[in-house]
Amino acid sequence: MQITINNLIKRYDEAEKPAVDDISLHIESGEFFFLLGPSGCGKTTLLRLIAGLIHPTSGSIAFDGEDVTEREVDQRGAAMVFQGYALWPHMTVQENVEFGPRMRGADKSERHRIASEQLQRVEMDTFADRKPNQLSGGQQQRVALARALAAGTRCLLFDEPLSNLDARLRLHMRDELKALVDATGVTGIYVTHDQKEALSMADRIAVINDGRIAQLGTPTEVYRNPQSRFVADFLGEANFLDGDLDSGSEVVTTPAGNVPVASELTGRVTCCVRPESVRVEAGNSPGGLAATVVSTVYLGDSRQTVCRLETPDAIEWRVTELPGAGEALAPGTPVSLTFSAGDVAVLDQ
Repeated sequence: MQITINNLIKRYDEAEKPAVDDISLHIESGEFFFLLGPSGCGKTTLLRLIAGLIHPTSGSIAFDGEDVTEREVDQRGAAMVFQGYALWPHMTVQENVEFGPRMRGADKSERHRIASEQLQRVEMDTFADRKPNQLSGGQQQRVALARALAAGTRCLLFDEPLSNLDARLRLHMRDELKALVDATGVTGIYVTHDQKEALSMADRIAVINDGRIAQLGTPTEVYRNPQSRFVADFLGEANFLDGDLDSGSEVVTTPAGNVPVASELTGRVTCCVRPESVRVEAGNSPGGLAATVVSTVYLGDSRQTVCRLETPDAIEWRVTELPGAGEALAPGTPVSLTFSAGDVAVLDQ
């Protein structure tokens, strides 16, 4: 199912700023699309508008080219997947999945056929006679998906379904949920505030801030090439340095030294470099930024070194090093920080 949203606005109070403020986007059929942003940014409101749980103040929503803006929830062919899976506890797995077809008037044999097909699709057909409380969280998630598919759903809508799980189970469920959505071929729209969840699962991400799309792109695009300081900060740790970029120049002039860049921007800019892209070496390196080690923290799978640049405002940068990077540098050690022009995102001020 393709979803097209045009100039969508949702106001809860005419005196207040819109919760969703003139958003337009197109989601391809079969795409796993993520709405990522902080609490209160409007991402859940946008999801509820797509689902039909609420209606917009203005703008339109189309499914496969057909306007569904004013249609009710049960007339859209989209289904919400909730945090608690919302399975009927007194019903078996088979009965839960048959519920949608039964509500549509399917006879017993047809309900059984549809439910069996969808349970097989999510590899839960051997659990058909069990109750939800006899299943693991991952198995319940599979049944919830099968139930949605059996009801004729062509689009699955997820509102932070993994947020209540512990870290280890959440990591496992990320992989499982991504594989299930890919296997079913349905369109998936997923709301989260968890950057790693979005980066590891999404085909594309819309970063939402203050009711608007701050940036739209693949996980690699929004992480490696943020278009604003907000996106750079929200997607993960980032080091920043302000400076000036002249037309035709390949370096940004900053108080810490020249930063190599590949950008067509000019004027006052901000350089953004991810911690894992920075190399730290004791002493002076040609073209490096002079700094002093402040602290080193061992994180198990990596080591993070905090360095203070030789600038009037003593800006601190973080460097993430993988195991095997050598001995940790002691606080007070003079160092050089180096990176390539391709690792620098240049942000317009």
